[in-house]
Amino acid sequence: MIPTTDTDLILLKAKISAPAMKEHLIPRDRLLASITAGLKRRLTLLCAPAGFGKTTLLTQWVHAQAQACAWVTLDDLDNDNIRFWRYMIHALASAAPSQADRILPLANILPSASISTFLDALINELCSLTEPLPLILDNYHRIEDQRIHDNLSYFIDYLPSSVHILISTRTELPFSTVKWMLQEERTEISAHQLEFTKDETIQFFNEVSGIELHQRHIQQLMLQTEGWVTGLQLVSISFRSETNYDRFIGEFHGNHRSVSDYLFHEVVSKLPDDVYRFLLATSVLDRMDSQICTSICPETDSLQMLESVKNLNLFLVPLDDRDQWYRYYHLFAQYLQKLLQKNDPVQWLQSNLVASKCFAERGWMDEAIDHAIAAKDFALVELYLEQHLPIVLERGEISTLLRWFESFPKSYGLSLEMSLMYTFTLMLTGQFDRSEAELELVDQACQSLDDKMRQKQLQSGILFVKSNLLFAAGKFTKWLSSSHDMLNEMLPENPTYYNFNYNMTEPQVRRTALGLKGLLSSETEAVGKLFMEKLESHGWQHSLIHLYVKQSLAEGYYEWNQLDSSRSAALFIEAAAISKKTPGLLIPLRMTQSLLYIAQGLTHVALSTIEELIEIARRDFGDHWVNTLRAFKARIHLKDGHIAEAKKELAPLQVSAKDRPTFNREYHYVTLVRLLAKQHKEKEALRLLELLKPQCEREQLLSSIVEISMLQALLEYQRGQRNAALSYLHEALLIGERNGYVRSFLDEGMPMAELLSIYLGQSKSGGITDRNSVSESYVNQLLTLFPNEKLPSALHPPSAAASLSRNEINLIRLIRNGATNKQIAAELYLSEGTVKVYLSRLYEKLGVSSRTQALMAVQDLRLSDHES
Repeated sequence: MIPTTDTDLILLKAKISAPAMKEHLIPRDRLLASITAGLKRRLTLLCAPAGFGKTTLLTQWVHAQAQACAWVTLDDLDNDNIRFWRYMIHALASAAPSQADRILPLANILPSASISTFLDALINELCSLTEPLPLILDNYHRIEDQRIHDNLSYFIDYLPSSVHILISTRTELPFSTVKWMLQEERTEISAHQLEFTKDETIQFFNEVSGIELHQRHIQQLMLQTEGWVTGLQLVSISFRSETNYDRFIGEFHGNHRSVSDYLFHEVVSKLPDDVYRFLLATSVLDRMDSQICTSICPETDSLQMLESVKNLNLFLVPLDDRDQWYRYYHLFAQYLQKLLQKNDPVQWLQSNLVASKCFAERGWMDEAIDHAIAAKDFALVELYLEQHLPIVLERGEISTLLRWFESFPKSYGLSLEMSLMYTFTLMLTGQFDRSEAELELVDQACQSLDDKMRQKQLQSGILFVKSNLLFAAGKFTKWLSSSHDMLNEMLPENPTYYNFNYNMTEPQVRRTALGLKGLLSSETEAVGKLFMEKLESHGWQHSLIHLYVKQSLAEGYYEWNQLDSSRSAALFIEAAAISKKTPGLLIPLRMTQSLLYIAQGLTHVALSTIEELIEIARRDFGDHWVNTLRAFKARIHLKDGHIAEAKKELAPLQVSAKDRPTFNREYHYVTLVRLLAKQHKEKEALRLLELLKPQCEREQLLSSIVEISMLQALLEYQRGQRNAALSYLHEALLIGERNGYVRSFLDEGMPMAELLSIYLGQSKSGGITDRNSVSESYVNQLLTLFPNEKLPSALHPPSAAASLSRNEINLIRLIRNGATNKQIAAELYLSEGTVKVYLSRLYEKLGVSSRTQALMAVQDLRLSDHES
């Protein structure tokens, strides 16, 4: 999801940009050289406690580089798998603009696809980089989510050589890096290496602070601070008002935390009162500008104060190059926050409360909610959460939503309506047992309500969530058994339940989780119809969930070859889909309608429909949807044998037979496979399918597994490998019969009819030995739906000639017509060398050595039976 508002862009840019360079920094050439040398490896780790200059060093290094660098500044909010990886996507796209149009769309495949699929897709796109790209993750110690740790470890494991990860953290990484160390793929810069050397310390005081110290003072400071950068910086600030250097240096000692507290106290206690109060009050902010600071300190000229704090070198970090946004050094902010909470807890709560309201007024609800939690104003948390919940659901950041819900203390009386949303959130995270337990508590509390109208609304919401729980768990029979109670109850009025966008990327709704990823049965149809009746009876017929269920049914009916039912469902959706301009609904609808036109023989109408939609998508929906429609249009051309037109449509998609395909572009690559099949490039096509199939199986996408298995069967049959073809066809038929698939087979045309008839013959003769059998009635049902006048002679027991592949039969036909090798190559889109190879294989199969002998060997073969 790409930010669209100015405020979103400001915060995004601050998180994915390196901090601005401060003036008068000590050049640390030895460490900068170490980072540069480490680029040849996989990972560079900067691990040291707070205040050792990790971020400053990385900032220096980035600004010294001629090449682009991706940067992500992490904070507590990033403990959400979806949010974390979306920021990673934006950072990488920003640093690699030439690949941005391929990298940015990946942000939209979460959370609909699995994280594994997402990571594979991201890694695949990064493999296309032609220039080195360092990726910096600053403050990784803020990340506590184990899933993020696991995913990042996987990501680093499979990084292409062009990408290098640099991580700064205060603690050891929570995943093992030993394997990379043993492989000499890890560079580590430790706290000891980050310590200032004696020469750097002298240079710091002489050139940066303008203080000349005796050698003994330098020696004492090196001993006391152990080269700790922040300690030295604090000392330099204290020396502005201290003349007795010996006394001052002798009075602080201990570990870094105790030294920092002592030195911070020394610095802060000598500040003017107005600056001191400003620092304390604004320390609650992770990021600030003058407007937010003014809200917290209304009696202060915040713009001037920020400039003063910056000039005093009081640990203020600019977040942009316009000096509008800042943050305090983390260690300094933590010291101030601890001081404020201890000495003025009322101001702590007040500052967070004002910050919360200010962020909310400016539309930054994530920060507003977190500050309301810190202010312990849980009524405000609930109010903001209720307002912001639909947006967070749309972003798919369910972990963040769950964290907010679980921030409420048990003593707080969360409204039953929001408690119900909490159970809904638990269900979305797959915590079905917890959701069910919480739902039971809401149900019990609901029984004692005096307000009968509110009680009825809540009861309807409870039933709604219960029904979703059963549906999500695949308990369709139980859902249907309880449907009578549902249909006699009201539906909840909260539109959040009904207007979630269930499809961000897929060309068909039946490929999504809502569409059950291709699962079809009479039970799922009944559930869908009853659910829609319920929605329609309460006025929700134009809600997104109703339209998506209806579209899923339209696609299911088309698959079942119930074309009138499919057409009727599509017609119902059309007006609402056009008005809503939701691409995940409108594009699958138009594609379904186009398939229906093709089934009627109206291919020209289908093409016109898609061409018109491409123009709309280009204007309103973006490249992803345009490319999906181009792929669909290419499929239409291929079905009509227009190979040149299909190639033209696929060209902008930048897919190649040499690629390593990923699931997020599976529809595009399967379209390419169809083109390769028409070009008789079976080997290249089969390679792509072999790589795609495990990914579809991992996503449990039945419709794609069937399509891929069918294409593998047809390709093997085309190149004469009949046994392999029948094995793949068997896989497709097993899934197809369980789900009643028809059009998937029928739309492949007569090559599929030939193969099905051979399969049927083998099945009858015991040639299909798989213990999971496909019924002959199902295969017969499919065969009877192909046009009778074109049914292959292979419906009869196969003759010896049936062992010839379709490609070889085409060769025989061209030889019979007197075609030269060059003419055959042009007709079949092959090179002359490939034609010679194919002829050699044909002669070997027929046991002959010339064209004349080949024609005599097949003189009884009825070629017309094999042409479509």
